[in-house]
Order: sequence, then structure tokens, then C-alpha cells
Amino acid sequence: MLKLLATTVLLSSVVSANQNAKIEQFLSEKFKENPAIVNLKVKVTERMGVPSMPSWNAVIVSVDATLKAKPQDRAVRQKMVWFTDGNVITKELTSLSTGESLKNEINPTFKDAYYKNDNLIYGKKNAKYKVAIFSDPLCPFCSTFVPKAIEEMKKQPEKFAIYYYHFPLAGMHPAAVEITQAAIAAEIKGIKNVALRMYNLKIDPKERDVRKILDVFNRKMGTDIEPSDLRTPEVQAHYKSDLKIAADLLVAGTPTVFLDGKLDRTKRLYEKVK
Repeated sequence: MLKLLATTVLLSSVVSANQNAKIEQFLSEKFKENPAIVNLKVKVTERMGVPSMPSWNAVIVSVDATLKAKPQDRAVRQKMVWFTDGNVITKELTSLSTGESLKNEINPTFKDAYYKNDNLIYGKKNAKYKVAIFSDPLCPFCSTFVPKAIEEMKKQPEKFAIYYYHFPLAGMHPAAVEITQAAIAAEIKGIKNVALRMYNLKIDPKERDVRKILDVFNRKMGTDIEPSDLRTPEVQAHYKSDLKIAADLLVAGTPTVFLDGKLDRTKRLYEKVK
């Protein structure tokens, strides 16, 4: 949709003093070559070095646009990583020695503002370690890993502050969208341990009937959540905040775990900290 005509292109006019502006202008012009893209905004939100390529930088670019489509236009929001050495910009860099994409080395900054009170489910805010978990309750791996990890860490509230972010994989598990919103609504109503209990729900991940989804949820949780509860400003604000934080951090799959703001690719560093 927002694909460039070529993966690698020259940026001969880029100078270090206003390189971000040059990149924004260049990408804007390229994206506008697609006539279906209108109301376009391109912004470099973060720049960082590439550990294995000292002369290169990675830039995180946010793209906001409207995509002309039928039956109606739709908003497009996404973030992407680009690499530049000041003269060349490319979407991909691959290591010849390992064959891996160097995007694996790029981790956006986990800002302090992301540690919101609404996301703290267990532990004390001033605990020694902060663990952030992005998860989908219908993700098979999440259902085996996340509850166990949380149960282990919650035993040590002075050691671990556990922050949970709802990240339903809507394309794969459409039912997870309503489940996560129902979980937020239940938490707002004061229901305890929702984040753990929703992993025990037995439902077809492809289910789209909101009533059926809520019937399963309410029976398990002992709640009376209605479809209208999912659309309240409080629920939607929390839900959209979690998705925005995930987008800012380039979270793409579940479960994704951060320990003290650093991406934990093993997901198990919490077991090793002192």
C-alpha cells in the first residue's frame, strides 16, 4: 500500500543538519506517487545508531494518511523503520554473516509515560524491575506462557511491577478484540485478576458475534458486560492507548515482553534477574 517503487534509492541532497526533514520530504513525495493516498503526513519520530553498522542510522517514521477506497475512504496509520547513511536510504539491511534483518537490532525507546497506572496489574510501582507484556488472550503461545509468567512474578511485588497491554491480533483472532475490551470494562467495574482469567476462555478465535463472545466472557468472569459497555469512552481510551503504545514500540506479535524498557527477545529474562 505504501510501498516505494524501489527498495533502495539515492538521497544525494541530504545533509546531516536537517536530514530528518529531507527524509520526510523524500518519503512524502514517493508515497504521493500512489494516487489513492491523500492527506499524507510523514514524520521521523526517532533516530538511533545501528550497532553492527556504525556509519548508518535507523529512523523510525510515522505515516498518517487517508486511503481512497470503496465503499468509503479509510485512515491509515503505521510506523516503519528505514536505514540511512546520509546519502542512501533503504527499507532493509541484511547481515551477510547471519542472513538476519538488521531491523532486529532496532528497538524504539520505551518511554516512562508508557508505564500507566491503568496498565499496572500486579506489583508495586517502585518495584526493582518493570516488566511490560503485550498479549492477545486467544494467542496459543500467550495462553501457555503469559499466565505462568505473571503468576511467578506476582509473588514478588517488591521485585516486579507487571504492566499489561492489550494487543489483540484482530486479523487472526477477531474475537480477541471484544474480549480485551470486555476485560477492560470488567477491570473498570472492579473485577479482579481479569488479565489472568481471560486466558481460560473457551471460544472460537474467529467468532464475530459480540453477544456470543460476551456470553462466554460473562459466564467465566461472573460479570454482566453488555455490548454498550465496550464502547464507553473509558474503555475505548484504554484500548486505543494500548494499541498506540504497541505501535510506537513497533510491536508486531504476541507475546512481546520488555524488561526495564528493553525488548526481551527470550521473554524469560525475568527468571534470571537478581
